[in-house]
Amino acid sequence: MKVGEGHILTEFFPQLYHNLVRPKWFTEKYIHLYLQEEFEFNDKTVLDFGSGTGVNCTLFSSERYMGVEPDQKRVMFSKKQYSNYEFKVLEEYSLPVENESIDYILIISVLHHISCADIKTYTEEFKRVLKPNGRVIAIEPCMYQHKPFCNFLMNWLDQGRFIRDEKGYIDIFHKNGYKCDVLKRFRKCFVYNELFFSACLKEAVPSP
Repeated sequence: MKVGEGHILTEFFPQLYHNLVRPKWFTEKYIHLYLQEEFEFNDKTVLDFGSGTGVNCTLFSSERYMGVEPDQKRVMFSKKQYSNYEFKVLEEYSLPVENESIDYILIISVLHHISCADIKTYTEEFKRVLKPNGRVIAIEPCMYQHKPFCNFLMNWLDQGRFIRDEKGYIDIFHKNGYKCDVLKRFRKCFVYNELFFSACLKEAVPSP
């Protein structure tokens, strides 16, 4: 499965998904506030991996942001909605940016749609485009053994087939040469357990 696939509303009705699933208040409360608490984005280049309908772009400078998304409908919607920002169709496993040009790769609710084998391929591409002290930033739904009811609801409600536990997400990056830091564990809308973590190359000395 390629990045971002799996949600029928997003695939066929990006406007409906944008309004109902990713309204502004929701995005600010559960994504932007957490990101701003941990990272300073001024003068940083950001690649939004699986940018969907573009809801996260307003957190960053338009000159230093690029969203990549495999669904052309969502890319077209994002370009109309946020005309000052750059969005491109993600083709295969190649990111349309130069080597060592990106400070932060942003991944919001995308990895749980992608198999471990595909993520491994993408992590190699991340290594190519990240600056030496660059960092991957991710927020993903997460399974926890002591939260069986939430686990059941997430599996039932979500179209993603690869919702992992915390170790599952972290191990994928560890095994592919990254050092990970868990930044926060939180509940979203009383249902979703979310894992907020970051990853940098093991030999790098990351800067905030």
